[in-house]
Amino acid sequence: MKYLPILFLLLLLLLSSSCKNDKNSPSDQEIPVKKVLEKENVEIPVDPKKPKDSINKKNAVLFLGKYGETNKETKVLIKTRLGNIKIQLFEDTPIHRASFIFLAKMGYFDTTCFYRVVPDFIIQGGESERLDTQRYKARYERYKIPPEFREQRRHVYGALAMARDWENNPQKYSTAFEFYIVQNRKGAHHLDGEHTVIGQVISGFETIDKIVNLEAGNDEWPLDDVFMKIEVID
Repeated sequence: MKYLPILFLLLLLLLSSSCKNDKNSPSDQEIPVKKVLEKENVEIPVDPKKPKDSINKKNAVLFLGKYGETNKETKVLIKTRLGNIKIQLFEDTPIHRASFIFLAKMGYFDTTCFYRVVPDFIIQGGESERLDTQRYKARYERYKIPPEFREQRRHVYGALAMARDWENNPQKYSTAFEFYIVQNRKGAHHLDGEHTVIGQVISGFETIDKIVNLEAGNDEWPLDDVFMKIEVID
C-alpha cells in the first residue's frame, strides 16, 4: 500500500505528457535557437525592392489594417519540390489576410518548410530550423493576431488556417507565422472556433497528398524537408 501514492503520481505525469502531444491540435511550434540569435546578434538585411516595415507585437493590428488597404491581393501560390498549391485568401478575415500577404512579400515564408505531416488530418508549415527564419520572427517580435472567427469559414477539406498556442492563450490569438492546410476530405471540424480559417485551396490537392504521405520522424517532421516559396499572384 505504501507504494500507491508513488504509482498514482507517475500515472498523472504520463497523462499530462500525452495531453501536451495531442495530434488533433495544430500548435505553434517553437524552435530552440534563441541562444544562437543572442550570440550572433545579426539583423536581417532589408531588400530595397521590398516595402519598408515597422510591425511589432504592439502595433500589429493597426499596421496590418493600414497595410491591407494598399495590398489587396487575395491569391497566393505555394511552390514546393513536390508541386504547387494555389490558395484563395478570404477578404472577411482582413487582418490575417494582410499578415499573410505581408510576410509573403517580405520573403519570410521562402525561408520555411512544411514541418509537420499528419495523414488524414493536416500538413503544417511556416517554420524551419534555419537561422534566417528565426531572425525574421525575432525582427517582427513574433507578433500575434486576434482571432477572426466567421460562421461560414470552417475547417473543410483544403482549408487554410493559422496555428496558435494552446497554453496561456484564452483569447485564441493566432501566430502570424505558422499555418496548416486540412488534408482530411471530411474536414477537421473539431477545430472550428479554435483556429482562424483564412483561406481555401483552389488547386494543388495532389501536392498536399504527396506532402502528407512523406516519411516522417516521431515528431511528425518529414525526414526530407519540403521547403516552399510563396508568390503573391493576384
